[in-house]
Amino acid sequence: MLSIRNIVKQYAGHTALSGVSLEIADGQIFGLLGPNGAGKTSLIRIINQITAPDSGEIYFAGEKLNQSHIERIGYMPEERGLYKKMEIGEQIVYLARLKGLSHAEATRRIKYWFEKLQIENWWNKKVEELSKGMQQKAQFIATVLHEPDLIILDEPFSGFDPVNADLIKNEILELNSKGATILFSTHRMESVEELCDSIALINKSKKILDGRIRDIRNSYRSNTYLIEYTGQKIDFTGQQPFTLLDEIATENSYTIRIKLNEGITSNDVLQYLIPQVHINLLQEVIPSVNEIFIQKVNQIS
Repeated sequence: MLSIRNIVKQYAGHTALSGVSLEIADGQIFGLLGPNGAGKTSLIRIINQITAPDSGEIYFAGEKLNQSHIERIGYMPEERGLYKKMEIGEQIVYLARLKGLSHAEATRRIKYWFEKLQIENWWNKKVEELSKGMQQKAQFIATVLHEPDLIILDEPFSGFDPVNADLIKNEILELNSKGATILFSTHRMESVEELCDSIALINKSKKILDGRIRDIRNSYRSNTYLIEYTGQKIDFTGQQPFTLLDEIATENSYTIRIKLNEGITSNDVLQYLIPQVHINLLQEVIPSVNEIFIQKVNQIS
């Protein structure tokens, strides 16, 4: 769907993007991650042709990105992109017309989405009368109304309470199931874990990590395990097939975090422990996307 090749962008001596390349497959949900000021929004603006790169190329569905692709893209910026004094219904009709829909078709689709998101009485409300989260709902509708092939969402959950955040998450999944490719930028790492197939991490203008989430997490495995047991407290002063990292004692059990010694497997650990205690849980500790994010960013800071 989207091939981003060696994009460079500078602003008055500041480098926003330095040779960034990404491949976003058709039908993916792709997370664009990075701390504030990393270059994410600059890249999104270039994809939307709001600004142009200093060098590099972007290909959309096999064609070099051009003005004809705008109608096939839906973009919801982090900042509110709505006119405060206009009525919501009139405003979304206007935005839909810019994307090529007729007035009648835009009206029909807006009514469908208003009912779907339980905001049927909003047609004549003005943007300034709505909370930040409610404005975000209206902006989401404007983004997806023309049924774009590529949907770009910059902090889509900003301003939402947990109920509405979950509602929008489900809508994103449904749009993806119908064939839309989703690119979204967010600081909510739990949403990345739940939604994304692949991610890219940008920091200080450069891509420092990308790939499928499962592959990335597996690459950061460190032979660390969490074990919960009941019985007599284990004496860790002798020889054992692992290194004890930490230990928590509760009234009825002990929880330990261990790192396996070289050449040792989890089965070896079980064989060592079972004669001594009752094992309730043995679980490998695989870093979350959030933990990997923090680790990679701190390495470069």
